[in-house]
Parts: sequence; C-alpha cells; structure tokens
Amino acid sequence: MMSGTSGEHIHPSRRLCNESRLRWEVEVCGEDFKRDMAHVDPEQWCNLTYFMSEYHLFTLCTETKSHSVDCYWPNPLVESYIIHIHKHFFSNCTVEEVIWMDPPDDTLTVLILVPVFLTLAMIALVVWCSKRSDLLA
Repeated sequence: MMSGTSGEHIHPSRRLCNESRLRWEVEVCGEDFKRDMAHVDPEQWCNLTYFMSEYHLFTLCTETKSHSVDCYWPNPLVESYIIHIHKHFFSNCTVEEVIWMDPPDDTLTVLILVPVFLTLAMIALVVWCSKRSDLLA
C-alpha cells in the first residue's frame, strides 16, 4: 500500500503515532510524578535512593502511554518532557568538582616500589630457571 507522494510503504495494521494524545498522556504521568515527589523531602531530591521507585514508575508510565498511542519510546516529545521534569526537580543537583590530591609519600613510594621489585624478582626467577635447565640437560 502506498501513501501519497512520499512512496513510503505503510503496514496496514500499524497506526500512526497520535502525538497530541501522547502529549496529554505524558502530562498525566508527570502530574503523578509531581504528586509522588511532594512526599519526598526537597533536600533529598538529589539522592536517587529517596525517590527511585517514583522515578521508575514515571518512566514506566511514559513508556506505557507511548505504546498505547502507537508511538515509539523514547521519542523526542517524551524526551523533552523528561528534560522538563529534570529541570524542575533536579536542576540544583550539581556534581561537586572532585579535587584530586596525591597520596601521601609513603603510600606513593610503596605503590611504585612493589611493581618494580616484583618485576626484578620475576626476571631473576626466569634467569635462574633458565640456567638450571642448562645444568639438567
């Protein structure tokens, strides 16, 4: 079956994505998530362990609603709504910059010398074994 002038083949049993209904359905998911997040202390909004199940239900809802209106998931409409939710709840969740520091000198010395001595020991063991095999032959 051909559609219009585009020349695309459309599967007869596959309906087109209803984006206007999807927009409404995803908004329902968002309202449920907002209601669930109202029970979480805003101080804990950056700690996923406090709202993991609510977030899981939100993403599951958006996926289910997308499929129910014959849209794939994720799609640009759903992604933009999820970004909107992230900006609303998680915009202040900045990652603190890690300041790298060198380990103490004692630790650094051990970390350098242990592999050096192991390498020397392995070389000595190989040389010693190779000389012994000459004597046994």
